[in-house]
Amino acid sequence: MEPVLMILIVGYVVIGGLLASLGAHLLPVGGAPAAMGTATGIATGTVQIMLGAVMTGLFTAASVATFSDSLLLVSLSGAVGATVMMCVVMFMANILYAFGCGIVPVSGRVEVDPITKEPQSPYKTPQTDGHGVPNVVYISGTIGGFLAGFAGALMYYALLNYAHFSAGLAAIVALSIFVANAILAAYNIRGTIEGFHDPKFKRLPKALISSFAVSLLCGIVVVLAATILGGAL
Repeated sequence: MEPVLMILIVGYVVIGGLLASLGAHLLPVGGAPAAMGTATGIATGTVQIMLGAVMTGLFTAASVATFSDSLLLVSLSGAVGATVMMCVVMFMANILYAFGCGIVPVSGRVEVDPITKEPQSPYKTPQTDGHGVPNVVYISGTIGGFLAGFAGALMYYALLNYAHFSAGLAAIVALSIFVANAILAAYNIRGTIEGFHDPKFKRLPKALISSFAVSLLCGIVVVLAATILGGAL
C-alpha cells in the first residue's frame, strides 16, 4: 500500500473518531432518569443512542456509495441519515412525555433557554432535572446526530475506497471504531447530558485526547490489516 493511502486512512479514522466523540457530547443522553421523566434527553445510554444514529447514517452512506465515489457526498448522506433519525427520535420522545406523562419539555441545567430565551425553572417539577427534549437540547441533538453520521460515513468511505475493504466489512469496522469512541464518551459523560450548554460539556477536551489515541491505534491496525491481507478483505 502506498504511503499516501496509509496516511489518508489513518487521518480519516482519527477525524471520524474525534467527530464521534464530539457528537456524543452533543446528543441528549437521558438514561433511566429520562425514562421516568425526571431528566431531559432520550431514555438510553450514550453508546446505544450513538449506535442508532451511526447505523442509520451508514445505511444511507452505503446506498449513496453504490453510485458515487464522492467523499463529500457519501459523508453528507451519512450525516443527513443520522440527523433525520435523531430528529424523529427526539420529536417522538416529546410526544410521549407531553401526552403520556403530562409534562412539558424543559431544561434542568439552565434557568433560561439559550436559544429561545424562555424561562425554564417555573415549568420544572421539583426534585427533577428537567423533562423531555427542550428547544436547546433538540438543536444540540440535531447537531450531534449530523456529526455522528458524518463521522461514521467518513470512516466507511476511507475503509471502502482506500483500504479496499468489502462494503460489509467496511461498515462493521467503521461501526466498531465508532463504538470504541462512544464508550470513551460515555465514561466521560457519566450519566446524563443535555448538550453544548450542559456543564458536563466542558469535559470534552479530555474525551478528545482519549479519542485521538484510540482512533490513531485503530487507524494503524486497519492499515496493517489492509497491507498484510490485501485482497482477502
